[in-house]
Amino acid sequence: MELNALYAALMGLSAHRELAGETGNPEVKVMEHTERLLFFLKHGNGEHAMNFYIRLFYALRQEGCEGLGDWLWDYLRYNETLYSRLIDQGKSDPALENAARRDVDTLVLLAETDCDRFIDAMKPLLGSEYAATLAGLPRWRAAAPFDFDSLTQFYRDHGAGLFAKYRAFLWEDGNLVPVADPDCPRPEDLLGYEHQRGKVEQNTRLMLAGRQANNVLLFGDGGTGKSATVKSMLYLPGMEDLRLIEVEKENLTGMPELIRSLAGRRQKFILFIDDLAFDQDDKTYSALKTILEGTLEKRPVNVCICATSNRRHLVRQTFSDRAGDEVDTFETISEKTALAERFGLRIPYLTMNKADYLALVDHLAAQAGVDIPADRLHAQAMTWEIRHAGRTPRVARQFVASLNV
Repeated sequence: MELNALYAALMGLSAHRELAGETGNPEVKVMEHTERLLFFLKHGNGEHAMNFYIRLFYALRQEGCEGLGDWLWDYLRYNETLYSRLIDQGKSDPALENAARRDVDTLVLLAETDCDRFIDAMKPLLGSEYAATLAGLPRWRAAAPFDFDSLTQFYRDHGAGLFAKYRAFLWEDGNLVPVADPDCPRPEDLLGYEHQRGKVEQNTRLMLAGRQANNVLLFGDGGTGKSATVKSMLYLPGMEDLRLIEVEKENLTGMPELIRSLAGRRQKFILFIDDLAFDQDDKTYSALKTILEGTLEKRPVNVCICATSNRRHLVRQTFSDRAGDEVDTFETISEKTALAERFGLRIPYLTMNKADYLALVDHLAAQAGVDIPADRLHAQAMTWEIRHAGRTPRVARQFVASLNV
């Protein structure tokens, strides 16, 4: 395709309109430079064309891409478009599908255009003084690692946008922040509490199967592995479509907006609230109470809430609650303790018995290469446990770590 015809085709992008022309979006700076390069070649301005050729090369390298095809492949996979949303939701729109096919065919032609064609087009537009500069211009790779069919298949297999690229996120001030390397334990790294973890896994797999799962509260002693249980779900076999979004208590008021944005997606989502507890008159208490049960909106089948707490009833209760001025003090106390009951699945995590604790110490010590006779190791582990608040996996790990200091 001639460069002028390629420019016209690029201006005709419709299903991927965000890639055409000057959008002001810094994410598509590469395409803006490409459009300006072709524009100035069309209108015979060699100096401006060379300027945007150089800008384009620089922008590609800033993005860590060797060619336009690499950049486009990343962009189309990991940014949501009209077409990707259509495929993600399993819908059909022939007009949009045809427009998307034409767009992708144009982008493939653009990615396969050799740099020499741009440079050759600049030569008659520039004086002889530019000959050495043109000869020394850097090149990017001309190749397209995708076509319309492979892109469509990717959307069917993985979805699109950030949820196709990342599996863990933080919800902060109304924004999803991807976590590229989440601190999630592998299931094989967890010992003890198999029954509790099994219940969480069963509930999660129910959601993965497209059925309504329960919201889950894991409560009990600190260090028993409540948070680790939730986070380990990401790495269980068959959980490839699972996404984990951690929500700080301070951001609970924005959760309805988040939940709405997740409805209808192919992925399944655990909204994870860690170390949950409320003080008296805490405004976020009412927000969570409504989210769990009490709003007119249905909770999407691809979303469930998993919270952990060291408190069974979640709301701190004071003696003044029992001796206050309210006529029916019992109702006040009941209302404050009822929040936990809105979780359909409530799973206790208590301290381990002595045998399980010592078995965990043996396992961790073997992993760490600790060579101490079992009777001495166990005696030291029990002494450590007395001084460090209970027989829990956290205490066992801290004890074994202390042996290598």
